[in-house]
Amino acid sequence: MVRVLITGATGFVGGHLLRLLGGREGIEPVAGVRRAGQVEDGSPVLVLGTIGEDAVPSLTGIDVVVHCAARVHVMKDKAADPLAEFRRHNVAGTLQLAERAAEDGVRRFVFLSSIKVNGESTPPGAPFTALDAPAPVDPYGISKAEAEAALRALGQRTGMEIVIVRPVLVYGPGVKGNFLSLLRWVRKGIPLPLAAINNRRSLVSVTNLCDLLVACIINPAAAGHTFLAADGESLSTSGLLTAIGASMNKPARLFWVPPELIGLVARVAGRYGQYQRLFGTLEVSIAENKTILGWAPPQSSIDGLRDTVAAFASGR
Repeated sequence: MVRVLITGATGFVGGHLLRLLGGREGIEPVAGVRRAGQVEDGSPVLVLGTIGEDAVPSLTGIDVVVHCAARVHVMKDKAADPLAEFRRHNVAGTLQLAERAAEDGVRRFVFLSSIKVNGESTPPGAPFTALDAPAPVDPYGISKAEAEAALRALGQRTGMEIVIVRPVLVYGPGVKGNFLSLLRWVRKGIPLPLAAINNRRSLVSVTNLCDLLVACIINPAAAGHTFLAADGESLSTSGLLTAIGASMNKPARLFWVPPELIGLVARVAGRYGQYQRLFGTLEVSIAENKTILGWAPPQSSIDGLRDTVAAFASGR
């Protein structure tokens, strides 16, 4: 029996992974939580407190740690020094947990990182790969890149196997943030000036991401590698909205406005970053996943969007 500790087990990705592993033979998932009582499905629980602030309890008996907990990307960060805050949680906290894992005999540490380690955008036809040199731009991406480097050094020093997974934008039942806003816009029938967008965006359903994480837990070949997580196809933003509308049986109301004009307005409004996420291209290659792990996404983007919309419609 492989005992797998999932930090951030009450979060979006961690919660999905906990449920997936709970039905898998030969694996016993352990929910890593801040405080007792946060998980009610009967899973074994390990109270970790706040990683980076509280002492890490004993991890003896844990075989693999999947570290999903993090200070995530914040649209309007109110911290006086955002980079320092990200480093405190995502670098120092991650290293504190990993040091304890190595001391207590954990065999493998799987780190949920971010595609922001690679950068913010790609030229058409030149997707990011797992072998690219890191080029983070914002404090969140910088903190994830620094955490990766610290983990690799720790792995070389202690012999604990390090596996890094960098997902693109994750969607699925229970999604929050910008993706939830898209769902609400389409459901409300809000006209959107996005018909002219001809970009390409890689996305990953939470089902596909968790399936890749399982491969990183159980496949011996994963040790020491970095994997990018994405679905098997890319969509334009307008194509994504159209697909969401089709799943809702409610066509997305898109109209044509020159992207350059929207970009100018976004700059004036101080929302150019959001504009780039809507209009820019960001594609990734998952070739290493197939070559090293024999892994391909089990779910299509269309099926993933249908699951997302169904959960959204039911209030989940």
